[in-house]
Amino acid sequence: MGETVKVGVIGLGGRGMGLLDQVILKMDQVEVAAVCDLYADRGEQAADLVEKAQGYRPFVTTQYAEVLARAEIQAIVISASWAVHTDIAIASMEAGKYVASEVGGAYSIQECWRLVEAYERTKVPCMLLENCCYGREELMVLNMVKQGVLGEIVHCAGGYHHDLREEVANGNENRHYRLNNYIHRNCENYPTHELGPIARILGINHGNRMVSLVSMASKAKGLQEYIKREKGENSELAKTDMMQGDIVTTIIKCAHGETITITLDTTLPRYYSRGFTVRGTKGMYTEENLSIYIDGTHDKHHFDWKDQWGNVEGYRGQYDHPLWKKHIEEGVKGGHGGMDWLVLADFFDSVRKGTQTPIDVYDMAAWMCISTLSEDSIAMGGHPVAIPDFTNGKWMNR
Repeated sequence: MGETVKVGVIGLGGRGMGLLDQVILKMDQVEVAAVCDLYADRGEQAADLVEKAQGYRPFVTTQYAEVLARAEIQAIVISASWAVHTDIAIASMEAGKYVASEVGGAYSIQECWRLVEAYERTKVPCMLLENCCYGREELMVLNMVKQGVLGEIVHCAGGYHHDLREEVANGNENRHYRLNNYIHRNCENYPTHELGPIARILGINHGNRMVSLVSMASKAKGLQEYIKREKGENSELAKTDMMQGDIVTTIIKCAHGETITITLDTTLPRYYSRGFTVRGTKGMYTEENLSIYIDGTHDKHHFDWKDQWGNVEGYRGQYDHPLWKKHIEEGVKGGHGGMDWLVLADFFDSVRKGTQTPIDVYDMAAWMCISTLSEDSIAMGGHPVAIPDFTNGKWMNR
């Protein structure tokens, strides 16, 4: 393929517009050839941005099939609603277009298998745009784990701790898909921000795999209380029961004995955090206070734990990931502190070279399936549920 990648962007809500404006249109050797959204006004707004940045107007449509039919387009970025990611990704692979899909959870195991089968049939790469795999802390800890600093990893934890009450409650006004999910589903609906970096650390699909999970949900009270306060007790939405529990806790067991705890926490008042924690036989890292604890170095601080808060800065020089060292030297760009830039840069680099993407379809299926499996486990009172092996045994040698 040529140096310049011609891309179609499908889905132009808040996330799609953000990626387009803050990242894609600022990248060299990337040309936005088409934009698409079900809502025509969003498509025209995106086309205005593209025309201003590129000097000419892209193809605009409300039908993604029309984007896929355009021969000049080499790659597709999907930032539409969760429920259509899979259908668009499969159609893109079948059209021979590299796929970069925004994150979300699966609605069924069948859709995960359909993704894998589409890739194995077409051999067209499909990448999940899990930007948190490119976070500075996440990559630094991965670097430390690979160097053996934390010893053998035993347990990891993380969460999507993000007060989304305003966003969800205004779903109708903002034409946002999250609201319907909170009304109708009760699950770990957004697992990949925390799970992606952990999967990298534990070698999931690359010598290890997740084998089972149990999931429990609290009652659902936070969002409804917020809606009553902000929209009034007599508003239609205030009278709508929410299925989604305020706190969902999921525990995953891995083939080599490690455990993972992930938490969904989006409808109660709180500060933002991904709760990224890694525990090994020689030490630990925890994002909650940005601290590292090394056996033999910090033992005397067992009870003076506040002295270690923020000590991660002292380890940057030695363990910062090479990708972030380069990113800082060149000037951090893009949204979410630079993570968006790095994940899309890797994707477009794969398109140019015609190589496999760094996060592949097997990762996408394994991480997304946690949503529907947690839904099953919660419905059965926390019953253990098996996690499929989407590699069909290849995880042992990949």
